[in-house]
Amino acid sequence: MSEYDYIIVGAGSAGCAVAGRLAEAGRFRILVIEAGPRDRSVWIHMPIGYGKSFYNPRVNWMYRTEPEPQLDGRTIYQPRGKVVGGSSSINAMVYSRGQAEDFDAWAAQGNPGWGWPDVLSYYRRMEDHALGASPWHGAGGPLHVSDIAGNVHPLTHALVEAGRQAGLAFNPDLNGATTEGVGYYQINTAGGFRMSAARAYLWPALKTGRVDLVTDALVTKVRFEGRRAVGVAYRRDGVEHEARARGEVILAGGAVNTPQLLQLSGVGPGALLSRHGVPVVIDSPVGRNLQDHLCYDHVYRASRPSLNDDLLPLLGKLKVGLAYVLARRGPLSLSVNQGGGFMRSRPGLDRPDMQLYFSPLSYERATPGVRALMKPDPFSGFSTSVSPCRPTSRGHVEIRSADPFEVPAIAPSYLATQKDIDDLITGAHFLRRLAQTPALAAIIAEELKPGPAAVSDADMLADIRARAYSVFHPCGTCRMGPDPADAVVDAELKVHGVDGLRVIDASIFPSIPSGNTNAPAIMVGEKGADLVLGRNNAGIGGLSA
Repeated sequence: MSEYDYIIVGAGSAGCAVAGRLAEAGRFRILVIEAGPRDRSVWIHMPIGYGKSFYNPRVNWMYRTEPEPQLDGRTIYQPRGKVVGGSSSINAMVYSRGQAEDFDAWAAQGNPGWGWPDVLSYYRRMEDHALGASPWHGAGGPLHVSDIAGNVHPLTHALVEAGRQAGLAFNPDLNGATTEGVGYYQINTAGGFRMSAARAYLWPALKTGRVDLVTDALVTKVRFEGRRAVGVAYRRDGVEHEARARGEVILAGGAVNTPQLLQLSGVGPGALLSRHGVPVVIDSPVGRNLQDHLCYDHVYRASRPSLNDDLLPLLGKLKVGLAYVLARRGPLSLSVNQGGGFMRSRPGLDRPDMQLYFSPLSYERATPGVRALMKPDPFSGFSTSVSPCRPTSRGHVEIRSADPFEVPAIAPSYLATQKDIDDLITGAHFLRRLAQTPALAAIIAEELKPGPAAVSDADMLADIRARAYSVFHPCGTCRMGPDPADAVVDAELKVHGVDGLRVIDASIFPSIPSGNTNAPAIMVGEKGADLVLGRNNAGIGGLSA
């Protein structure tokens, strides 16, 4: 049995950040265990290559939800990174930090040290932002953030102008003083390559010699002595291994795998564990409070060339490939989520409640089960999308048996509340309004989905039930809070009721941030590492060192 100061389960967005900062401290032996392989694939490092990872079981858990009652009983696809870098190695790279009020609400729920001034200091510490150092951004941090406004597809400019014509303000920095308005998304790339959490944090950490990385290894159980976590058991190549932690075991498997492992280890709802023959260490609401962003799009045939025209024809492929190989520029160096922003769906709201996306690409005719970004529709096309920022529906993640290799049941319960239904209908009508602006109307040849016959609330809701999908932001299943009755970890991310065990990943979010969740997950890794080291708010501009 090997022994380490800290064992980190999961080399994903948060886990890499924790490993990097603990290694930087210079006095620990650290073991990182990842269920997937090393991040060596060219498709991981080429930004648009995530189209190849989207349905690749080698690097993607490729989860599906339980049948969703409010979505016509469909099972909704839930890709999760199963590779070094986790979901930051296979996502669309949009860098969005959430709204200040999101984190102030976390603090108000009994989590001191998690308000906006606190987390902003960690965002600034982790950033190497293309816009430079400012009260809102950091420079020189490990995670590069690119400003792509000057490199987006020309159709994206039409979307930004359409937003202005629909009454939204232009926002040149969607991570600045406010998220409100329409503009161009910032993305995690550097020099034309994906800037995953692994590239930013784990690669440098491995060079220190203080971090051991074990890949293709599934952790099957946290080992306890009484109520203290002392290590983990894991299986690699069919062989059982154990590792012991002198300090702490840190779970960073994400919103699905972390609650699954806790439940398998005896930390979870007592009735659930007993039903599956798992001895109960602590009766805890592990797996509850699952939240996710649901998205809905309108798809158009374009009257002007779109990314389809660059990525489908052989000549187009050659041109964009050459641009990437020679200069790391062009469509292959970007995400397809290039424009969008945040808006208030109705008067009287105190902050934006809806996120917009624009993609200068369509793949309506793609083979089911294939997200063929490199094989788009054989015509010019694009889509606009809307996603309510703060859904009120709550779901769960539960083990199906005591077998660690059996996929857990994932039930987000999308649209379980009338508010969530009403919000998405409102968003759908805004997409139609956006399409009627002069800027977008000038580039639309035909509305393909839902089609001009869909006009009423009932029409929109029927189409939402038939086509809405996850934006892949699951979180909240190991909720942070002071009361063990409804929270799994405290404000220091220690698991209630046991010693030597923390959760540091997106599962600790008390409520979902108003935007993409990868940046907040990395921030949690940054702050979580400081908590392990006994420091609070030590980021740039932090309250104490």
